[in-house]
Amino acid sequence: MDELNKDFPVMIVGLGNPGPAYRHTRHNFGFLAIDELADALNIQVKRIKFKAMLGEGRFGDSKVVLVKPMTFMNESGRAVAPLVHFYKLPLSNLLVIHDDLDLPLGTLRLRPSGGTSGQRGMASIITQLGTQEFPRMRLGIGRPPGQMDPVDYVLKDFLPSEQDLLKIVLQRAVEASQTFITEGLTKTMNKYNGEVS
Repeated sequence: MDELNKDFPVMIVGLGNPGPAYRHTRHNFGFLAIDELADALNIQVKRIKFKAMLGEGRFGDSKVVLVKPMTFMNESGRAVAPLVHFYKLPLSNLLVIHDDLDLPLGTLRLRPSGGTSGQRGMASIITQLGTQEFPRMRLGIGRPPGQMDPVDYVLKDFLPSEQDLLKIVLQRAVEASQTFITEGLTKTMNKYNGEVS
C-alpha cells in the first residue's frame, strides 16, 4: 500500500469550500496548499470534472493531477471518489491535504491511513471510497479559543499574526507534496512530519 505505482498518475486533493467568502479560512488550508503547489508545478487548476476543479501536469517523470472539490467540505467524497475511479487510481497514489483542529498551527503530519480526526470532508471521502487506507497530509490549525464553537472557528480567516507561519507551512506542504510525487510516502513522512517553526 505504501509506495507509488508509477504506471498511474499521482492525485493530490486539497479540501476546502468553494467561493471567495471562504478563500482564506482555516477550513480552506487544503485549497491554499493546492494553489501554492499549482504555482510551483506550473499547473492550472481550472477544468471542471466530477464536481471538482482540476489540473493535470508533470513533475519529474510522474503525471500529476491536482484537485479541489467544488462540493463544499462535507460532501468532498462525491467529487474525489469518481475521480479516483476515472483515473483507475491505486489509493497509494492519492494524497488528501486537509486542516486539522487537533494539531497546532505550524504542524504538518503525513499518515498512510487513519480516521477522520473529526474532519467531515475526510469522513465523506472515506465513506465514498469505502476505505480509510489512503495517504493524507494534516495541516494543523489549532483549537478554537475560549468557548468558540469549532464549526465557527474553522470558517474564520487566519489572523494577521499567523500569516508568516502560514506561508512557511504552505511552502513545506508544497515541498512535502513534491517529495511524495517523486519518492513516495515513507520518505516524505520521515522528512517532513512535525513542526515547521
